[in-house]
Amino acid sequence: MGTRRLSALATELFFQWFTVLGLSVAAGVAQTPANARPDAPHSSTCGPQEYCARTDRRVEPYPDRPPAIGPSGSIISDPTFGSRILRVTDSRSDPRQAGRPLFTPSSAEQNSWNKNSTMFYVTTSGGSFLLYDFDPATMTARQASTPNVDLGAEPQFSFRQGNILYGINRRERVFEQYDTSSKRVTEVNDPSKCVKLGSGDTGNVIAVSADDSRFMAALGPQQDRYYIVYVYDRAQGCRWYNTQTGEIGGQWGPKGTISVPDRFLLHNARMAKSGKFVYMTRSRGGIGHGWVVWEIDGMNISACSQGCSGHHVLGYSHIIGPSGMIHPLDVWVRPLNRLEAFTPVISGLEPAKGFWYDSHFSWNNVDPNDSAPVCFSTYRPTNPDTPGAALLVTGPWENEIDCAETDGKASKVWRFAHTYSTARNGFWSTPRGNVSQDGRFFMFTSDWEDQLGKTPNGDKYRTDVFVVELR
Repeated sequence: MGTRRLSALATELFFQWFTVLGLSVAAGVAQTPANARPDAPHSSTCGPQEYCARTDRRVEPYPDRPPAIGPSGSIISDPTFGSRILRVTDSRSDPRQAGRPLFTPSSAEQNSWNKNSTMFYVTTSGGSFLLYDFDPATMTARQASTPNVDLGAEPQFSFRQGNILYGINRRERVFEQYDTSSKRVTEVNDPSKCVKLGSGDTGNVIAVSADDSRFMAALGPQQDRYYIVYVYDRAQGCRWYNTQTGEIGGQWGPKGTISVPDRFLLHNARMAKSGKFVYMTRSRGGIGHGWVVWEIDGMNISACSQGCSGHHVLGYSHIIGPSGMIHPLDVWVRPLNRLEAFTPVISGLEPAKGFWYDSHFSWNNVDPNDSAPVCFSTYRPTNPDTPGAALLVTGPWENEIDCAETDGKASKVWRFAHTYSTARNGFWSTPRGNVSQDGRFFMFTSDWEDQLGKTPNGDKYRTDVFVVELR
């Protein structure tokens, strides 16, 4: 499977984090008979890690009109797949400016849910975040007291403690933690005490290991000009990798210049849940090809050489993402220390014959064996942008919210809901989603087929945040 390639246009399919590109490669799906119970009833046993949702491969067109949705707090059932969908926000939810669009974090990799699904945050178009209390039993969300702290627009909840948020204070350029119970802010580490930074250097997004022992951020003047991968270990101190010079240094581990010639600036960087690996996507230009993995405890830098398209997500020791080879959901899982040893997640795919769609993957529910389902949303950049027009579907999984089996026992793709998002109102209208740590809920962005009103300046349609129940 790994040797079959689409045209050069398809293999270059990589959505920039802040830009939605118009793509012209098409996708078709192998039309196979339904292999699951399309109308399987929900039961008390449905849920992670064995969902009761449909796993067939039927083509499911969108309704002629999107389902009517009420204000924030409203719950509907997806008319096609039956899952409950909660509308979290509406035009009155942003306390600083009514009518501004609200959305999920820019990356599906971020952990925007707390440990027990009783709190999450949404991102504002003003560059801040809003905290919400959530009752998982009743699927009700209530805006909580959001702290007056600078943790960026996309902090990360702890994987161990339900009341702890981590982020980067952009003014002070330090790692901080916020306790949602005590309302107390505590400094974790100051990178400038370990590595020389320019006066304009800062960071935006923090990544934290599953045991809260290691922290990572990309530092530099701005995204696509980041050049430092900075790691802080609570026990050992700091460690850093300069991607422009190839130099590695810090207070522990081997130091020096990497042996491979790769030199580049950073678009994005994330750390594995184990705290042992960093995955980096390059800015345009530089020396080398594909995305890159650094084994933090050593000097080994590995570059992806095959199937390097699309958005990826990290578990503890594996990485998952589309290959860009034969089909939009030709998804590969591979060990982070052996990138060439890929295994397809979804079997039975045939080469695409129609439109090519994009996807974002979220794995906050991953277990140490990397065997929990990976969840994702898909969208087509050429969906109709006429208000209320049905989105395009030529095969299963298009414009949907789904989760895929990763334990190797089978090749199920559970189908939960349509997104109702045109993805035509800029990057932030793409339905990037974040799965809860317990795998029970999936938060996503939608413009609801342009039915949520216009933005305050009237140039685009609004987006809001929704949560779908995974059963």
